[in-house]
Amino acid sequence: MVVLVGEVQLHMPESQSLKDKRQVVKSLKERVRNRFNVSIAEVDYIDLWQRCAIGIAVVSTTRAHAEETLSTAVQFIETDGRAQLLEFTSEVV
Repeated sequence: MVVLVGEVQLHMPESQSLKDKRQVVKSLKERVRNRFNVSIAEVDYIDLWQRCAIGIAVVSTTRAHAEETLSTAVQFIETDGRAQLLEFTSEVV
């Protein structure tokens, strides 16, 4: 069993309030969770309007599959258009 954890730092330039930010983050989390079958949560910058950190966890039988799933999920977030990817890090736990 392999557990891969990633953190995605995002910037949402169109967000003008916490409500705007939470709508985008909630939508992204639901879409990623449903499409890639991963665990996902907002993990940092909770009270900032235009900044967000999202944690993603993938459990798989092989490291290659976990890395592919996480990479594809991050690409999906990046191409969404409502948020700009600032940084992405990952590690095997």
